[in-house]
Amino acid sequence: MAITTYAALLRGINVGGHRKVPMARLRPLLEGLGHGDVRTHLQSGNAVFTADGGDEETLAAGIGRALEEEFGFAVDVLVRDGAYLKAVVDACPFPAADLEPKQLHVTYFSAPVSEDRFASVAPGDFLPEEFRIGDRVLYLYAPDGLGRSKLAEKLSKPELTRGIIATSRNWNTVTRLVEMTRD
Repeated sequence: MAITTYAALLRGINVGGHRKVPMARLRPLLEGLGHGDVRTHLQSGNAVFTADGGDEETLAAGIGRALEEEFGFAVDVLVRDGAYLKAVVDACPFPAADLEPKQLHVTYFSAPVSEDRFASVAPGDFLPEEFRIGDRVLYLYAPDGLGRSKLAEKLSKPELTRGIIATSRNWNTVTRLVEMTRD
């Protein structure tokens, strides 16, 4: 069986002192699940590991169960392989090389989304901010950064993300995870 390198994206941890998942405890947790070459990136819930089999959903569910057992609260987890993460970077509809990393973000989704899901968002109301839909992702261009983005606020409304897991990363993290998952 081929060994694949994956990234686990944990949603909503270590924000404002709540739902703490120290990376020093996440690494041995993943190793305890049988994953190899475990590394973490930043404190915001990014881990890279190898596994010899399993699909992304099964891996994510196993990590989610282990996190809840270890920390006492549920954590949404997305698992994506390195090839997918690279394809997301390669498909970016914005000129990433010409932008500051804080201006570009990717929201990863647990399932495919269509333009229809976001039909209530009038793009012209948020210019120069823009978004585009990709393969289980949303690309967001926010020239003044995410913290000031009215479009990001609108796109994160529960009515737009109902029924799916959505977790966002800035472009620096997006590209770093690609580097970390190269086989």
